[in-house]
Amino acid sequence: MTLLTTVFAAIICTVIWYATAPKNDMKIGTLCLIYWGASLMWFVDAVFEYAELSNAYFAPDPAAMLNDFYLGLTAVALGLLIWLAILLVKDPRGVVRLALWKRKTDQ
Repeated sequence: MTLLTTVFAAIICTVIWYATAPKNDMKIGTLCLIYWGASLMWFVDAVFEYAELSNAYFAPDPAAMLNDFYLGLTAVALGLLIWLAILLVKDPRGVVRLALWKRKTDQ
């Protein structure tokens, strides 16, 4: 479930990036790389887990699936937080700088 969650997030993010490809104001390409990297990590984990469990890999119990799904959502949320931090630091549209400048001039 972690692999599926991150792959779906990566695909959705890639579609959004492709739709806005000429402009890279919001650094969506960085978010895509974060999600594709997480997907690659979970894919390698799935390969090694399949090598260890063999056919039992395809019959997980529901509690393990729910736990893996929560882990995948956590990975997606962490990717969004990292992207948001990058976006606030780089400030491509100058919103943070403008807000700080306005705050200084109001005092």
